[in-house]
Amino acid sequence: MTKLIVKLQHRNLVRLLGCGTEGEEKILLYEFMPNRSLDFFIFDPERRSHLDWETYYNIIGGIARRFLYLHEDSRLKIIQRDLKPSNVLLDHEMVAKISDFGMASMFSENQNTNYNTKRVAGTYGYIAPEYAMEGIFSIKSDVFSFGAWQLWKEGKELEFVDPVLIESSSRPTEEIIRCIHIGLLCVQEDPADRPTMSAVVVLLKGSESVSLSAPYHDNQHLLWPELLFQI
Repeated sequence: MTKLIVKLQHRNLVRLLGCGTEGEEKILLYEFMPNRSLDFFIFDPERRSHLDWETYYNIIGGIARRFLYLHEDSRLKIIQRDLKPSNVLLDHEMVAKISDFGMASMFSENQNTNYNTKRVAGTYGYIAPEYAMEGIFSIKSDVFSFGAWQLWKEGKELEFVDPVLIESSSRPTEEIIRCIHIGLLCVQEDPADRPTMSAVVVLLKGSESVSLSAPYHDNQHLLWPELLFQI
């Protein structure tokens, strides 16, 4: 896996600078990320106030582009299986970079799109239901971890958003709602209903004239809502 990380080159991936071992202990040396990780900000009310909507929007887009690279554009298809705020590191310009490939799986392009494992890796509360319950994972498992789900059916989606984001944004509120909508499409129960990361990147860049289908979900899985917005 270390050799794989060295070969991966993308603006939104943390660069591995070196590695070493001492006895049974293994050490990986990554580039320094002065703003630590996303969870350092979003779980603290004081630090969270320093993130405006434009910063969030850039973080969301950066993560989506990174997954597009891993799923479709890198030499091998890579499924991380442990996407969560603590694995989203932030550089001096608050550009999001992804770290921790300890749970990642890699496959050749001609392999099946669905895989099965008896050992479920990753953090419960962030992983897709089919993976948590049946050990089935795919690129759509990473897509699931990218999304969020709450208050949509009641038409109260703005109650999901930290008021500071709305107050600090010079962009229309509809852009925030659109990002919530895209996130909900990512956490649909059936993996076949979830968009690919290439579709997510297009939707994030698209104008309001690009229509979005209505999200559907049987259960209220609140998985990683803090990535997009803070309740």
